[in-house]
Amino acid sequence: MTPAALVLVGAAGWAHPAWRGRFYPEGMPDDWMLSYYNTQYSAVYLSAAAWQAASEADWAQWLHDTMDGFYFVLEPGDAGAFKPASERVLVASPSWAAAHVWWLDEAPNLRLLAQRITQRATTGEPLFVLSRSGNLELMEQADTLRQVMGY
Repeated sequence: MTPAALVLVGAAGWAHPAWRGRFYPEGMPDDWMLSYYNTQYSAVYLSAAAWQAASEADWAQWLHDTMDGFYFVLEPGDAGAFKPASERVLVASPSWAAAHVWWLDEAPNLRLLAQRITQRATTGEPLFVLSRSGNLELMEQADTLRQVMGY
């Protein structure tokens, strides 16, 4: 599976309390957050605890609430846990994550990120640029870099 987009920016989870009134409009119901998030970002990383706690109905709703180009990147978890059979749900095994995930830390080196994007472009394989902390400023910087580079 190869996403159409080469660089996909997102965060670990979409329900960050600090985002209320800053990213999410005040008063937005919790069940609208993912729909709104997916209009701004193209991926979300879910911890094993988060995605394994989701029911089949939750997954059906999440997939319905997001666009075709949106991806769920999952921390590896219990092999017996329900995971929907969708090309938009990817399990980030250690080897896959090493090749496809760039974690935004608190002081990212954007030159190195640009180099990594260029390397991925030569292979046509996607790069998921994700923030563990949900730092909106870093995510915006990464998204701006993606746009400037034409991806």
